[in-house]
Amino acid sequence: MNALERLESTLASLRKDVPMVRVGGVVSEVAATHYRVSGLSRHVRLGEMVGLEIDNRMQLGEVVRIDGNGVTAKPFDSRIAAGLGLVAYRMPPLAISPHPSWKGRVVNALGEPLDDSGPLHPGERVMSTDADPPAAVSRTRVRAPLRTGVRVVDLFTPLCRGQRIGVFAGSGVGKTTLLSMLARSAGFDTVVTALVGERGREVREFLEEALTHHRSRAITVVSTGDESPMMRRLAPKTAMTIAEYFRDRGESVLLIVDSITRFAHAAREIALAAGEPAVARGYAPSVFTDLPRLLERAGPGAEGQGSVTGIFSVLVDGDDHNEPVADTVRGTLDGHIVLDRDLADQGRYPAVNVLTSVSRLAQHVWSAEEHNLLRRLRAMIARFEDTRDLRLMGGYQPGRDNELDQAVQLVPKIYDAMRQTAADPMCTEPFHDLLNVIKSTVG
Repeated sequence: MNALERLESTLASLRKDVPMVRVGGVVSEVAATHYRVSGLSRHVRLGEMVGLEIDNRMQLGEVVRIDGNGVTAKPFDSRIAAGLGLVAYRMPPLAISPHPSWKGRVVNALGEPLDDSGPLHPGERVMSTDADPPAAVSRTRVRAPLRTGVRVVDLFTPLCRGQRIGVFAGSGVGKTTLLSMLARSAGFDTVVTALVGERGREVREFLEEALTHHRSRAITVVSTGDESPMMRRLAPKTAMTIAEYFRDRGESVLLIVDSITRFAHAAREIALAAGEPAVARGYAPSVFTDLPRLLERAGPGAEGQGSVTGIFSVLVDGDDHNEPVADTVRGTLDGHIVLDRDLADQGRYPAVNVLTSVSRLAQHVWSAEEHNLLRRLRAMIARFEDTRDLRLMGGYQPGRDNELDQAVQLVPKIYDAMRQTAADPMCTEPFHDLLNVIKSTVG
């Protein structure tokens, strides 16, 4: 290699690491939630990155508003270290490079390691965390049944591989416990979990209990409640991008996001800092654009690819299942599992309300006989619950209504059979177990 070739090689290497020209502006305003940069309005777009060099470290921020006087940036750090007069540089778009060796690792929303297993090996493919969902007409059909091992779910709200379903619950009703049980589901090549806004102590509990036997095929993205709203909004996108990487490799991926409500809360904080008006319980319009855009990225891939089975928890504010986030998510997903506080108060876990829970793809799982049996059981459970007050007041007399007599005899036994804790073994034959309960009671 001659001197000219060596010089050309050196310059090419430098261009990868150090940009030849950096575009920057000056910090002109600092607030508790954001800072303003003058001089960048014509050089950046919404969603692009800016960086502040502070103590030999680059503090990243995202452009959330642009006007003629400057841009508004939200930092990813929980504390704003910006000062008036500092130079903010335009940075490359945010992207990650997943790799198969990431399985078994714990990362933050930026794709940086949080465990003590050393640096992450970057893959060859650079992927944007804000990618578009697959084209609707090129996606494969969702039909393959899926066993979760949770008896009440496999019976009344069965899932298919590539389906997206929500777990709706108020606080303290067993939502995270149910998610940890679903995370043990067999038949997946990769499990990707996003813990968004969780308590710090719950992270190790989830890793060491829910993922004990599946740690080698699991990737966990963590953004705890004390982190900035930028990190909490980014964490589900990072988890989705990792899931898409393995889906494109032909793998069957289970994606669990706990919770999508905290993603919406973080998006609300960012939108309000950008000056958006609050239109529904404090939520800005962009929140209801971000939610379906994220959720639609899960599901089946194109022909020849794998699938992302998405389970998204929804923390229902004030136990109001019609609040804006819950209503939007419910209308976007392929089904919903509703956890009822009254059932939890009775000690019935998982506290799934089978009358209000729906799987829109259940017809691909049930046989005709199973469908007919569950239809009759739902009607029987509804009759049992509708007459609860009547029976408590002593107005029920056996022998006058055969259907009600059967419901009173059978439904409590079904409720007992549906009980299952995280310590119990996974259920492999839910219909067989249910038929045994019915035969022993009726017959």
